[in-house]
Amino acid sequence: MQSAPDRHEYPAHWEADVVLRDGGTARIRPITVDDAERLVSFYEQVSDESKYYRFFAPYPRLSAKDVHRFTHHDFVDRVGLAATIGGEFIATVRYDRIGAEGLPASAPADEAEVAFLVQDAHQGRGVASALLEHIGAVARERGIRRFAAEVLPANTKMIKVFTDAGYTQKRSFEDGVVRLEFDLEPTDRSLAVQYAREQRAEARSVQRLLMPGSVAVIGAGRTPGGVGRSVLGNIRDAGFTGGLYAVNRALPEELKDLDGVPAYRSVRDIEGPVDLAVVAVPADHVPQVVTECGEHGVQGLVVVSAGYAESGPEGRERQRELVRHARAYGMRIIGPNAFGIINTSDGVRLNASLAPEMPRPGRIGLFAQSGAIGIALLSRLHRRGGGVTGVTGVSTFVSSGNRADVSGNDVLQYWYDDPETDVVLMYLESIGNPRKFTRLARRTAAAKPLVVVQGARHGGAAPQGHAVRATRLPHATVSALLRQAGVIRVDTITELVDVGLLLARQPLPAGPRVAILGNSESLGLLTYDACLSEGLRPLAPLDLTTGATAEDFHAALSRVLADDACDAVVVTAIPAIGESSVGELVGDAMLAEALRSAAAEVPGKPVLVVHVELGGLAEALSAAASTAPQAGDTVPGAAGGAHPPPLSASLERGDPHRPAERLPTAGAAAAPDDVGLIPAYPAAERAVRALGEAVKYAQWRRDASEPGKVPEYEDIDEKGAAQLIDGLLARGQGLTLGTEETCELLGKYGIGVHRALPALSPDDAAVAADALGYPVALKATAPHLRHRADLGGVRLDLADEEQLRRAYAELTELFGKPQELRPVVQGMAPRGVDTVVRAVIDPAAGAVLSFGLAGAASQLLDDTAHRIVPVTDRETTSLVRSIRTAPLLFGWRGSTPVDTPALEELLLRVSRLVDDHPEVVAVTLEPVVVAQRGVSVLGASVRLAPPPARDDLGPRTLPAY
Repeated sequence: MQSAPDRHEYPAHWEADVVLRDGGTARIRPITVDDAERLVSFYEQVSDESKYYRFFAPYPRLSAKDVHRFTHHDFVDRVGLAATIGGEFIATVRYDRIGAEGLPASAPADEAEVAFLVQDAHQGRGVASALLEHIGAVARERGIRRFAAEVLPANTKMIKVFTDAGYTQKRSFEDGVVRLEFDLEPTDRSLAVQYAREQRAEARSVQRLLMPGSVAVIGAGRTPGGVGRSVLGNIRDAGFTGGLYAVNRALPEELKDLDGVPAYRSVRDIEGPVDLAVVAVPADHVPQVVTECGEHGVQGLVVVSAGYAESGPEGRERQRELVRHARAYGMRIIGPNAFGIINTSDGVRLNASLAPEMPRPGRIGLFAQSGAIGIALLSRLHRRGGGVTGVTGVSTFVSSGNRADVSGNDVLQYWYDDPETDVVLMYLESIGNPRKFTRLARRTAAAKPLVVVQGARHGGAAPQGHAVRATRLPHATVSALLRQAGVIRVDTITELVDVGLLLARQPLPAGPRVAILGNSESLGLLTYDACLSEGLRPLAPLDLTTGATAEDFHAALSRVLADDACDAVVVTAIPAIGESSVGELVGDAMLAEALRSAAAEVPGKPVLVVHVELGGLAEALSAAASTAPQAGDTVPGAAGGAHPPPLSASLERGDPHRPAERLPTAGAAAAPDDVGLIPAYPAAERAVRALGEAVKYAQWRRDASEPGKVPEYEDIDEKGAAQLIDGLLARGQGLTLGTEETCELLGKYGIGVHRALPALSPDDAAVAADALGYPVALKATAPHLRHRADLGGVRLDLADEEQLRRAYAELTELFGKPQELRPVVQGMAPRGVDTVVRAVIDPAAGAVLSFGLAGAASQLLDDTAHRIVPVTDRETTSLVRSIRTAPLLFGWRGSTPVDTPALEELLLRVSRLVDDHPEVVAVTLEPVVVAQRGVSVLGASVRLAPPPARDDLGPRTLPAY
């Protein structure tokens, strides 16, 4: 319990914005003495029934005593929170610590009574659930571990709020009242409930932006040109299915029409509802527009106006105020400085962007933080689709601009269960909440491919318009963590499109074996070499010669697809010159249809084409589905003459020719005209790179289905470690532990460290060696020599005192005085491979476990692997094997294999330590000698600090502005 001066201090960090079940937003904040009028007004709008459920008796109005009680809090024993929209209360919650009055400060109660009241007009929006999460977090912060609530049996809605929260609870019934008691410690179930509610709410908030029933473009000018007028024309020309309005306060009153669109001077003048407003006015006029939209009930804003954080400190403050202003009315914002949004669905047809053409409908969800990159991606997808409607288009497109509110995380929540989207492509310049992004990415990638390219990754900072938390981790480490979460990481937008097209059009490969066939021997060999570079297993290329006909391609592709020895096929093709030996000109259209029909006959394996850009094969492949023969037609080389059903149709009905063990098509729900199309690439390297990413993703999907488990170890003393950490942290805010404290803490988790005794003189060294027992090692621990055996600062296998004193003399002669060398004596460990184990809490990415071999070579090559904590047994196994120097652990060139199971157990124990105790912000074990049997930790350091904020584990909140 806090001291008296602190008890009434306003806890500003409890303020938060939340997304509600219907996608709207509300602000949660502590109730203060200044809220008396708001509380009375709120209570007057609550129905008599709701008041009866709250107070168990008719209670038409609050007395002055009630108002005083409900607005005067000490923020420790009595806390009240309110959910507000537009500054007005829509719900309240409070707790009162049981028996707190008169208790000494040293003995606070750990149980509190909790009660809610939600305005009837806002019931069913998930307000009470959000308030319960926040009041629970507040209570835990104030030392309360259990809530009790008394509810009338007829108040089923409130009972459901408590029972659905996922906490461990006890229920009893006495005197006509249901009493619920539940622990506030988060459980797996309560976190799952919280994440599920978060997903539904955030997905719904994005859906309201992408699927509006009506749109107003605010800032559409009278004369052609200009941003607002362009967006208005784009929405109209795309065939938007809802109501469309032009708004500009400079329009004359008599003007009622603008380009065939109803025109108004203010959004307030529009009689019907407006779901979405596209704001294209100067930044100075945006606040007035936001107010008018909020008062009219607009649900969301796309702010294309510039002049915000990208313009400097003044613009950054203007951006913060924009977010505060919009959220006060329950609105979410895309932007500012946004390029816009697109939804190609037939039921919407929305092009509220600066893209002059509506993209083709398709199965790809596209997110770009940069408008320029967004339009480049749309253009490339259009070109690669061959100009055919319905082929490899986009389902939805979001360009977030400065991402002041709606971010990539929000859009991922929407795409996760969007039936119109099968593949997600994202261009990111910053990740506002890497912990959350990693969690959402892992869940999304288990259902559909997620391909990401990250810009500005070497600049050292996010773009000026993006206010995000900085990470201390190198870009390579962040990339490794994203890959662990199933993200397909590519380096360029060209690769983003290449991989996206393959995943949108073809099934996932079952393995790395690649068949290569074509009419160019040289192109086949280039493809073979590219496969080896990507870690694939190519089969010997099959050269059909330049005289191959479409029928030859069809027959060869059919054969290799039917061969169980291959998992994917790359077809290389150069345009035919002149006539073939059978008098048939091999046209692009004929070849494309031959390949497509052969792939459809034996579905389940991806097919890619490498072509030289001399003919129209890429376009013909994209157009194949739109011109595909119908049932009864014949194609070159098709046995029996009947055209087989499209790939997606075979998947839907459970085609018996499709191997049962193969993963489903990446776009399993895609339309037949899209899935099954063969992607074409102008270079072997690009095709094989895309295929290599698909192979790795398919393997991740298989591994994700069996993620492993976090083992339990009976010798771990979690409670003892917590007590030790609390005692150590009582000394200060952060500290690096001494040797004895480090060994004691690690020992609580079954991690033993070889004793190292200081030796500031030869006599000290001899005494230490006698205590430890010969043979011993003498080591210099000065920072520039620590763990650098290659510099000569270590002497091993010293068998007696004579050898020890001679080694001591040599070290001091080479490197200086003992006070500079900081020598230690340590007992010898079994010989083996020296490794390094580290764990660190990054402020943005969270807890990360790292592993690599010790030595300068590994450091120079940055040969270190990383995993997000907590790791499972399967993840630990892959961690050890993922470094390039891993063969040294497994008997490279006849050496003795070392005890990798013991190494994996050590990694799991370190992971458990930092996961169980977030106060452990850094652990380094170096070196860890992995011998033929067992491991020896020869050096260790631990740093403690108060646990950093975990915004991925606390109550649901929107990012702070």
